[in-house]
Amino acid sequence: MQLTIGKLAQGGNVGVETVRYYQRRGLMGTPARSGGDGWGGGIRRYDANDLRRLKFIRAAQASGFTLEEIAELLALEESDDRVRVRRLARQRIDALDAKIAQMTETRAALARLADQCAASDTGPCPILAAFEP
Repeated sequence: MQLTIGKLAQGGNVGVETVRYYQRRGLMGTPARSGGDGWGGGIRRYDANDLRRLKFIRAAQASGFTLEEIAELLALEESDDRVRVRRLARQRIDALDAKIAQMTETRAALARLADQCAASDTGPCPILAAFEP
């Protein structure tokens, strides 16, 4: 399978600039240009491994991993260090749990404010007052 950067991006459901960003960050390689003479000659060709790596990065991001953590996961893929991979996953789970708890608290506070706002048609709206500095 030989893909242009456009087809690679399309296969990974990202834009071309996202692929280039991942390359600049060292998460993906940049293949040499094939053929062509002079400035800008030739086309870079990507293969199935590049597409797999791009999809891996996107799936890891969807799970909440940072690009730095994804770089480490990619490195760990080579070493098969399952202990470190599990540790990273547990850290991500803990971070997600903390975010869920924070969002639950925020939702409850906003629901209380909405109830207070609905309870009276006079005076300042409690929702707007809560956002005042």
